[in-house]
Amino acid sequence: MNQTVRTDHLHEPLIIPVEGMSCASCVKRVEKAAAKVPGVATSAVNFATESLTVEPSEGFSAATLAEAIRKAGYEPKAETLVFALEKPLKEGDAERLNAALSHVAGVVSVTTSEGERHVSVEAFGRDAKRLVSAAIRSAGFALEKQKASTGHDHEGHETHNHHEEDAGVLERRATDRKRPAALNSLLTHRFSEKPDSTFSPDALKRDLAIAAVLTLPLFVLEMGGHLYAPFHHWLMGAVDMQWLYYGYFALATAVIFGPGFRFLKTGIPALLRGHPEMNALVAIGVLAAYSYSTVTTFAPQLLPEAARFVYFEAATVIVTLILLGRLLEARARGRTGAAIRRLLNLQAKTARVERGGQAIDIPTDEVEVGDVLIVRPGERIAVDGVVLDGSSNVDESMMSGEPLPVEKHAGSQVVGGTINGSGSFRFRAEKVGADTMLSQIIRLVEQAQGAKLPIQAVVDRVTCWFVPAVMGVALLTFLIWLLVGPEPVLPHALVAAVAVLIIACPCAMGLATPTSIMVGTGRAADMGVLFRKGDALQALRDVKTVVLDKTGTVTKGQPELTDVLTAQGVDETQLLPLVAALEARSEHPVAEAIVKSVKARGLSIPAAESFAARVGYGIQGKVNGKSIAVGADRLMAELGLSVETFASDAARLADEGKTPLYVALDGRLSAILAVADPLKETSRDAIRQLKAMGLKVAMVTGDNARTAKAIAAQVGIDEVVAEVLPHGKVEALERLRAAGPVAFVGDGINDAPALASADIGIAIGTGTDVAIESADVVLSSGALTGVADAIAVSHATMNNIRQNLFWAFGYNVALIPLAAGALYPAFGIQLSPMIGAGAMALSSVFVLTNALRLRSMKLGAVR
Repeated sequence: MNQTVRTDHLHEPLIIPVEGMSCASCVKRVEKAAAKVPGVATSAVNFATESLTVEPSEGFSAATLAEAIRKAGYEPKAETLVFALEKPLKEGDAERLNAALSHVAGVVSVTTSEGERHVSVEAFGRDAKRLVSAAIRSAGFALEKQKASTGHDHEGHETHNHHEEDAGVLERRATDRKRPAALNSLLTHRFSEKPDSTFSPDALKRDLAIAAVLTLPLFVLEMGGHLYAPFHHWLMGAVDMQWLYYGYFALATAVIFGPGFRFLKTGIPALLRGHPEMNALVAIGVLAAYSYSTVTTFAPQLLPEAARFVYFEAATVIVTLILLGRLLEARARGRTGAAIRRLLNLQAKTARVERGGQAIDIPTDEVEVGDVLIVRPGERIAVDGVVLDGSSNVDESMMSGEPLPVEKHAGSQVVGGTINGSGSFRFRAEKVGADTMLSQIIRLVEQAQGAKLPIQAVVDRVTCWFVPAVMGVALLTFLIWLLVGPEPVLPHALVAAVAVLIIACPCAMGLATPTSIMVGTGRAADMGVLFRKGDALQALRDVKTVVLDKTGTVTKGQPELTDVLTAQGVDETQLLPLVAALEARSEHPVAEAIVKSVKARGLSIPAAESFAARVGYGIQGKVNGKSIAVGADRLMAELGLSVETFASDAARLADEGKTPLYVALDGRLSAILAVADPLKETSRDAIRQLKAMGLKVAMVTGDNARTAKAIAAQVGIDEVVAEVLPHGKVEALERLRAAGPVAFVGDGINDAPALASADIGIAIGTGTDVAIESADVVLSSGALTGVADAIAVSHATMNNIRQNLFWAFGYNVALIPLAAGALYPAFGIQLSPMIGAGAMALSSVFVLTNALRLRSMKLGAVR
C-alpha cells in the first residue's frame, strides 16, 4: 500500500545526539557550527542530554549539518537503518530512490547499488524509520515480505502468526560505527578517530577501576613518605630512588595513556583548533605534571638540582578523580532523563494489523494511516484512531490522570499508549508515528528540556571566554611564581599553574541550567503539565495575575441537568421521560443535556407524537397522549400558568449560575428544572491554591454577567469581566497587566487571541487544537489544578537553577585564586592539583544532585 510522505515534518525540530561535548564551551561551538549551516532556522544544544536540537527550514541538509558538526570536532550519532526490497534495484532505480529519500529531513546518507536488494540509510530523528519507509514506498519500491515467527508479543501474549509480515525491519543500530573525523592533520591516527562512547557509565566504570588499581600503589609509595617519615626512610633504604621513579613513570604512563587518554584525544585537538575546552585544561594540566616528572626521571641534568621533583602521583590522581566525577555525573545524567524514558516506555512495540485479509504483527512504526488494527485484552494500544467494532474499557490515566477506565465502543476515539481492559475491538489508525498524541507529548517534553531560558544567556556569555581566560590565568600564575616564587621556583610555579587549570573546568556551569530544566519539566510532565515553550518555565515565576476563561476551563463546558424540583403529587421518574421525549426532537444544547441526563438515570424515553419549537419561549408537544410544555417563564405566562410557586427556587438557581426551565403537564405547572455548565471538580481547589501563592485570580468570559458572577462566587474569584468578545478578552488582559505579568488559561478557539497575547498562555489539553497551538503551557489532564502545579514547578526550577549557578560560579571565583596561590604569602598554603581535581569533580556532582532533588518535589506542598 503506497503512502504519501508527509512534508510538514521538514519544519519539526530534529534532535541529534552529539558525542564529544564535555563542557559548556563545547555547547557554544556546536550551536555556532550548526547555526551557520544553510537551512537551519534555530539550533540549541542541551549539554545534559548531549544533544543538538535544530529546526530545519527550506534548503536543509542533514548531511551538511553532520559534516559541519564533525569539522567543529564533534560526532553526530546517526542511526543506520537497513531496508530489504522485494526486488533488486535496476538501472536508474538507485538515483530515483536517492531523490525520494533526500526529501526526508533527517536523512544523512543513502547507500544503494544496482542489482542489490538492500538499502542502507543513515538518519537522525526518532521517527526516521517510519518516514524513510514511507518514502521508499511512495517512490514505488515494495519492501520485502517476511514470515513472522512464533513467539510472544510485547504484552506477553503468545503469537502463532505464520502469515507474511511487512518487513523492512532489518534495522541495525550502528552508534559505534567507525568514521574518520575532520580533525587536525598533524595528529596521529589514534587522535583522528571519532569520539566514541568513552564517557558512557560502563566505560567509565571499567576505566576508573583500572586507573584506581594503577594509581593506588603510586599514591601510597609517594604520599606515604610525606605523611609518615619512618615509611619514607624505609622505602629509601629498600629501593633505589631512580628505580622507584622508573616504576612511577610506568604506572603513570599506563594511567594517562590508558584510562586518561580520553581527555588527551579530545582536549589536544580542541587546543590545536584554537578552541580549548574542559578536556584541554585537563590534558594540559596532566601532561605538564607528567612531562616535568618524566624530565626529572630520565634527564635530571636539564633541571637545577633543587627542582628535581616528580609529580607522577598528582597526574594519576587527577585522572582518577576526574574519572570518578565523570562516572557520578554520567549516572546522575541518566536519572535526569527519566521522564522521557517513562514516556517512551508507554509506546507499544508491535501492532496487530489486518492486511490482505490476514492479521499480522508488525512494528508499530510501520503502521500506516488507514490500517485496521486489532486490540486484544490487556494490550497496549499502538496508535491513535477510532473504534470500528467491539467494545472494552481502556485505562487512559496516562493522558487524563483519571484512574477509572473509559468505556470504548464503535465511534470512540482511542489513544496510542493507553492500555486495553478485558474486551477486544478493531479500530482504524488515524494518527501514526510523530502525529500520535503520545509522540506529541514526548516532543513537547523534549523541546522543553532542551530549551534555552533567558538566564542561560548569562552562562553562554561567560563560557565563551571562560576557558581561554583560565588558560591565561594559569600562564600568568606560572610566570609570576617563576619570578617571585620560593625555592625551588620551577616546581612551585608548575604546581600552581596546573592547579588553576584543573580546578577551573567549567563542567558545573554547563550543567547548572539544563539539568534543572530536564528534571523540572519531567516532574511537570508526570503531573500533566507540558511546557510547549521553554522560556515559559522562567516567565511563569514572575506572574502576578492568573486570568481564567469560564466555559471549559472553570466549568466542564458541557451543560448538565443539575436540579429537578416537582410540584406536589408529581412523580419525577414519570415526568422526566415525557420531557426528554420532547427535548429529543430539539437540537438545542440544553435539550441534549436533559436527554443525556434522563438516559443516565436508566429511564426509558418514549417517542413524541407532536413537536413545536418556539424561539425565545421553549418547546411544546404531545407524548403518550399528554400535552407537554417546557420553557421559560414567558411560555408559562402565555399558557396562563403562574410560576409564583417556584419563585424562590428560580431566584436561587439563577444566583447559582443555572438556567431555570418550567414544565407544564396537561395545563398544570408541574416542575422546575435547572440546566447548567457545572464546575470542574478541581476548580475550587485550584483557585484556592493560586490565592495561597499570593496571586490575583480573575475571570474573563463571553457569558452573561449574572451567570459569570454566580460561578465566580462559587469558586472564590473576586474580579469578573463578562459579556466580552475575543478581542475584549485581550483588552481585559491589557488592563490587568498593569499589576504585573499575566497568565491566561483557556480552552476554546475564541481563547486563542488571549492565549497568544498574555505573558503566559496556558491551554487546557482537552480543548481545541487552535488553543493548544497558541499556548506556552498545556495541561494535558484538563485539571485546573495544573495551573498551580505549573507555577510551582517554575518557582522550584528557577530557584534550583540559581542555586546551581551560584555554586558553579562561586566555586570558580573562590577557588581559582586559591589554586593560583593567593594564600601562600600569608599562610604558606599551596593548593594541590589533586585537591583541585577532586573539587572540580564534586562541583559537577553537586549541581546534578541538587537538580535531581526536583524529582521529589511535592507540588501539593504549595497548596
